[in-house]
Amino acid sequence: MVTSTVESHKGRLIFGKLNGVEVVAMVGRFHFYEGYSMKEVTYPVRLMKHLGVQKLMVSNASGALNPNYQKGDLMLLDDHINLLPGNPLIGSNKEEEGPRFPDMGRPYDQQINRVLTDVAAKHQIKIHQGIYAAVSGPNLETRAEYRYLRIIGADVVGMSTVPEVIVANHIGLPCAAISVITDVCDPDNLHPVSLAEIIEVAATAEPVLTKLIVQTVAEL
Repeated sequence: MVTSTVESHKGRLIFGKLNGVEVVAMVGRFHFYEGYSMKEVTYPVRLMKHLGVQKLMVSNASGALNPNYQKGDLMLLDDHINLLPGNPLIGSNKEEEGPRFPDMGRPYDQQINRVLTDVAAKHQIKIHQGIYAAVSGPNLETRAEYRYLRIIGADVVGMSTVPEVIVANHIGLPCAAISVITDVCDPDNLHPVSLAEIIEVAATAEPVLTKLIVQTVAEL
């Protein structure tokens, strides 16, 4: 049985309505660093598609590499860099679910991103657009690794999201993703960060992120 083992991830599915729209929300997720396979990590995405979900919105906590980002900021993912080992699509492919070689030229749905951007502007919510680098964790990165990630074009770094987005693209489920900036990864002025601090910053950003998602669901 796959269960979430991370303190801030409760691992529950909640069914309900937002502005009259039926939704299913996953409270927490599974991570590769918990020892689960990529297929186990991404199973909830396939389950949601079978439940009739038509659009997917993913959120995550991430560290800022871009010097213009601050703690508590939101970033809409425009693209990503996958540095995770393995891939959830490795193995036999079921053609009825998706193609053997899915295109990842635009992994994040432009229409959903446009609505998110418009809603943010309408409600004066500050949101960046940038590139997410996915690493395995669970350790945080070294100063040299942060410099490398900056060089290859990443704006933030985190330990999730990309496997789910790969599967969403494979099964034809339009998706968007938003990062909550919980710490600043400045290799020239690096400070240790704890899980408690990350949870605290994420909690302060939660009301803004919730408002953005609720209003976006109403517009989609």
